[in-house]
Amino acid sequence: MAITASMVKEIRQRTGAGMLDCKKALQETAGDIEKAIEFLREKGLSKAAKKAGRIAAEGIVESYIHGGRIGVLIEVNSETDFVSKNDEFKQFVKDMAMQVAAQNPKYVAREDVPQEEIEKEREILKHQAINEGKPEHIAEKMVTGRIEKYYKEVCLLEQEFVKNPDVTVNELLTEKIARIGENIKIRRFTRYEVGEGLEKRQENFADEVAKQIQG
Repeated sequence: MAITASMVKEIRQRTGAGMLDCKKALQETAGDIEKAIEFLREKGLSKAAKKAGRIAAEGIVESYIHGGRIGVLIEVNSETDFVSKNDEFKQFVKDMAMQVAAQNPKYVAREDVPQEEIEKEREILKHQAINEGKPEHIAEKMVTGRIEKYYKEVCLLEQEFVKNPDVTVNELLTEKIARIGENIKIRRFTRYEVGEGLEKRQENFADEVAKQIQG
C-alpha cells in the first residue's frame, strides 16, 4: 500500500512522533494506520524504559491552589534544564499538581509505602473478609486484590489520570518520557487542605477539584 503524506500527517497529529518515525511505522505495518500507531507506542515505551534509569536532577517545583482551600507543591525532575523549560514538560507538572489536589495520594509510588502500613492494612482487610464469612484461604486471595486497590488509592503513579481515566499517571509519565526524550521523575509533593485534621463540617473539596479539571 502506498504511503501518502496525509497518512503520515494523521499519525503525526495523533501521536506527536516525528515525520520519519511515522513514515517508518507505516512501512513496517503495510500502511495500516492503527497498527502503525501501536507500533510507535510500543517503540516509545521501549525507549522510555531505557531512559528510566538515567539520573534526573534538574526540573521544577510547581504550585497549585484551588479556591484558597487546597494547596499543592510538587517537584518533578528532568535530566536537563533545557527540558525543564519545555512547555509540554511544564504542562505535565501542572497536571500532576492538580492530580494531587484532586485525588489526595499519600505517596508517589508503591515502593514508598512503609511496609508496616501495608501489613496493618493487610490485617484489617483480612479481618473484613473473614467477617464477611469467607474462609481464610479465600480471605487471603481477597486481601491481595484489595491491597492492589489500596495502592491505586494512595500512590500517585497508580492512580487514574483525572483528565483521562483511561490511563494511569504512570502510563502518562512513560508516554512523556518517550515523547520528550529524557527521563522524568516525580520526586515528591506536599498537599495542604484548610482545616485538615480539625473537626469541621463535611465538604469534599477533592471531588470539587476533580470536577473542575474534568470540566
